[in-house]
Amino acid sequence: MSDNRRILTSEERASLEQRGCSAVSWDDITVSLDFRPEQLRNVRFEGRTEIGSRTRISDSTIANYIIGNDCHIDDVLRMECRRASSFGEGVGVAAVNENGGRTAIIYRELTSQIAYIMTMMRNRSEAVKQLLSMAERRAAEHASTMGIVEDGSTVVGARFIREVHIEAGATIEGASHLENGTVGRNATVGIDVRAKDFIMDNFSSVDGASSIERCFVGENTKIANGFTAVDTLFFANCHCENGEAASVFAGPFTVSHHKSSLLIAGIFSFFNAGSGTNQSNHLFKSGAVHQAVHQRGTKFGSSAYVMAPSIEGPYTVVLGRHTRHHDTQDMPYSYLVEEDGHTLLMPALSLKSYGTIRDIEKWKSRDKRTTKRDNICFEEFNPFVTGKMMRGVDALTRLQERDPEAKTYSYNRTMIRASMIPRSIKLYNSAIAASLGVMLSMGDYTKHVYDHTEWIDIAGQYLPLGTTEAILKRIAAGELDLEGITRELHEWHERYDDMAAAYAYDVLTSLMGHAPSEQEVAETIEASDNILKRMREATEADRVRDAGLDMMVGYGYDFRDEGEQVADFLNTR
Repeated sequence: MSDNRRILTSEERASLEQRGCSAVSWDDITVSLDFRPEQLRNVRFEGRTEIGSRTRISDSTIANYIIGNDCHIDDVLRMECRRASSFGEGVGVAAVNENGGRTAIIYRELTSQIAYIMTMMRNRSEAVKQLLSMAERRAAEHASTMGIVEDGSTVVGARFIREVHIEAGATIEGASHLENGTVGRNATVGIDVRAKDFIMDNFSSVDGASSIERCFVGENTKIANGFTAVDTLFFANCHCENGEAASVFAGPFTVSHHKSSLLIAGIFSFFNAGSGTNQSNHLFKSGAVHQAVHQRGTKFGSSAYVMAPSIEGPYTVVLGRHTRHHDTQDMPYSYLVEEDGHTLLMPALSLKSYGTIRDIEKWKSRDKRTTKRDNICFEEFNPFVTGKMMRGVDALTRLQERDPEAKTYSYNRTMIRASMIPRSIKLYNSAIAASLGVMLSMGDYTKHVYDHTEWIDIAGQYLPLGTTEAILKRIAAGELDLEGITRELHEWHERYDDMAAAYAYDVLTSLMGHAPSEQEVAETIEASDNILKRMREATEADRVRDAGLDMMVGYGYDFRDEGEQVADFLNTR
């Protein structure tokens, strides 16, 4: 018993019994030094319980819980800890691959970066083995036979709560069944929620009869309105309602709002699912073994469908059904459109779309996190996408040179119209030039030596592959623990601006054939400003078209006068 806890006096026990309270053994109940019997009413205690200052409990059954200060517990059918539990830590989540080939072990401070290494870098087996082992050891170290309700938490109207750690300021109201999990600081669990083998991070929310099993719910993530998820990792700022997720790695800002939408067996990031979107992960041959990769900023239009395995490049818009297992990872800012049963690839076209710019700008403004465990790069112009655009230009140029007279080209199980290629190359080259200038202007290119490897997107964090490999080697050698890995990745994240500038300088050196002078760097930045201005003029024209009177259909339809219709349109839009 801690110094600020005491056993109940005989007078307090008698008073509590008069207030409808009972205990298997009053000797197992300890209370704060300032405890008053008026704090409890109609409470049944089974096993050990500690009660903090000013905490109120009524109409509930409690077994083996440590309850902090200023908590409110009311009308809870059972809140119990009947066995040793790690409260969701140590649970295996079969993300991305339903058969478990990419299972991650979740723990309280899991980040999207560490989870990405666990799931998506199985070719670095020793590093992954070390990560999984560290997570399992951590879970074992945190195991306890006592549940915890931390200071300032509220639990009301819940039915069954079993082996759940409730952190400070959390609110559970009307939940149906919570088992083997952690509810993070200031997190919220709402009406009729069912959750098993889970961890919820700070300020996250699961509400509206939603159901989660073997899930990690990241900071400021919202799960609502009957959404169901199993074996899914949701990281920062996701928002999912109504639909379903199964074996999903939902990187930051993954969004799905519609009842008929299914996310399955894939990795998503800054993703938006239109109504009725769907994926399929098995071909009725070897089972549900396939996966899809939807890179940063991919959007599915209504009723879009993709059959795994497949991969799209960043900021791709997917329209229609696609069953031929496309690989367009080096064609960012593209449209994938179904045409006569084929996948038509329209490279670079979404560079002219206002919707793309709106998406990129809104994510940063919607980041409401406080802890910010996940490292998230929001920059539109970055080495990861720039490298893909450069490879896209090379691929399109090779196609054109191979057969200059062709009407269409086949590219990784997609079709590209020959008439699109010159325009796509021009759009990519403009965006590359703009990217180099922006990156050079935002950091000190002399401060870091770029390691001359391709950059990757580690679930929100841009990092050179060579730098990542060095971290993986240290993990495999046992030189870094979980906290050390998180700290090192964060330190690289803090250096991003200078590293991106060094990357841009390296690319510019390659393009010019010599190390650029300060004057040449300044000229590159100035030129990129002009290019970026023209790009923004194009996206603004796209926005104006969307807000133009051609879109006035259905406005002011009660009035025959066009002026009235225009007034309704303008006042609405």
